[in-house]
Amino acid sequence: MSVENTPSLSISLITDSFKVVKRSRREEKTEKRAPSPPQQDTEPRPLTAREEGLQELRQFDQDWRYGPCTGISRLQRWERAAWHGLNPPQEIRDMLLSGDTDPDYTHCLWSDYPL
Repeated sequence: MSVENTPSLSISLITDSFKVVKRSRREEKTEKRAPSPPQQDTEPRPLTAREEGLQELRQFDQDWRYGPCTGISRLQRWERAAWHGLNPPQEIRDMLLSGDTDPDYTHCLWSDYPL
């Protein structure tokens, strides 16, 4: 079968189906820029004593000089580090012995993750 014997097929491009809309370069530039957020001159609020204490305890949890902390309480970890002569910070022990039984204070940072 030759091309001459086939019925005439009109060849169309996909661009023939859609209207071409051209924009000026100036419009493109203005659309690309996102509006700048409003400036806020607010200072970050100061940490409370509880937040500062918890931040120090989290830093203690992340300090591997005192050994692993998963599976034991912070006080047990502190005592183990002291027993091995690793000189853990006394302020951490004082915080842990202050009588606060809140799990945020007693449990390490990774206590919620299974072993």
